[in-house]
Amino acid sequence: ALAAPAAGAAAGGGEKKGAVTFRGRPSRVLLLKNVVAPGEVDAELRGEVGSECSKYGEVVDVLVHELAAGATGAGGAPLAEEQRVRVFVKFSKPGAAMKAYIGLDGRYFGGRHIWVCFFKEADFDGRSLDPSPSEPK
Repeated sequence: ALAAPAAGAAAGGGEKKGAVTFRGRPSRVLLLKNVVAPGEVDAELRGEVGSECSKYGEVVDVLVHELAAGATGAGGAPLAEEQRVRVFVKFSKPGAAMKAYIGLDGRYFGGRHIWVCFFKEADFDGRSLDPSPSEPK
């Protein structure tokens, strides 16, 4: 169940975060963008992301997918550099993925602002990892 907006938030009251709006349909797989710059993917990245995410629940798989320079998005426009390294994390339970989403979205990692959305499990399992037109913006 999603939390209701904090009392007074609608009236312009306190700084409390209200209800979380998730990008993408909740699943056991998260896509993290802007974790590192293209060319900065190293052998430790999978382990670092996996151990950070395991704070939220059991991690089944972590996959780092780096797109080449000049790669294009769904509309054919070149991808911005923060879109080119796509880190996927699959959890054993959807609840763990939700907790991780809430905990990670908007956080800073190595000075970079992390962006999170849910990702279709079937696409992850089939290793269909490139940007698609149906992906949340």
